[in-house]
Amino acid sequence: MDLQLNGKAALVTGASRGIGLAVVRALVAEGVRVVAAARTPTTELKATGATLVAVDLSDPASPERLATEAVTELGGIDILVNNVGGGDGGLSGGFLDTTDAQWAEVVDLNFFATVRVTRAALPALLATRGAIVNVSSVGARVPHSGPIAYTTAKAALTAFGKALAEEFGPRGVRVNTVSPGPVRTAMWESPTGYGAELAASMGIPHADLLAGLPSATGMLIGRLIEPAEVAALVTYLTSPRAAATTGTDHLIDGGSVKTA
Repeated sequence: MDLQLNGKAALVTGASRGIGLAVVRALVAEGVRVVAAARTPTTELKATGATLVAVDLSDPASPERLATEAVTELGGIDILVNNVGGGDGGLSGGFLDTTDAQWAEVVDLNFFATVRVTRAALPALLATRGAIVNVSSVGARVPHSGPIAYTTAKAALTAFGKALAEEFGPRGVRVNTVSPGPVRTAMWESPTGYGAELAASMGIPHADLLAGLPSATGMLIGRLIEPAEVAALVTYLTSPRAAATTGTDHLIDGGSVKTA
């Protein structure tokens, strides 16, 4: 299917690896001109051919600079994919183990960074009647599936997308959310990530936790989700083919959420 994206201009945050890297690859493959933002651009990201911007979006001043650089490089912005997030390391404990500093760090990265980037990019998106996709998490709907600060921030992000769609839909900007279940990313697979910490807290090998994760979370596909599968959904939602789709939250969770 031709997604009618050739020649469009996109800004993607959190682009260095995992879902963000897969989104950049998918958009570039559709002929999109991409500015890819990452704290530390990787060799894999450089290989995509996207224009790279090294930026730390936990710095409140950075989103404005990023949006300005994207508009200068691309001549405008048709697509914004807010994928920046993480900061889940060290959060395998419960509510009483999570400090104010950890709450502030996680909420800032997973929620406020997207708020700031979106605010900075919206004038350009209004000019092109563009599309925004925010990458949230199934944890926003099933909070026990991740660290409490992380899932709370993602729930705020999902609500933010709904509210943004209501305000700016009449002005031509579509806003949708994608909420993945467990994806084969560093969050789960890295030896220093949340998955490894969770396995250690449970007293089981990291490999055993990953092997049992699909069944433990109620997934029906018997495996973790691939980043490219999430990227395919994100790419469709940014395209003119999804022109009637806005204000939605799309689960890509292997069937783990059982409610309608």
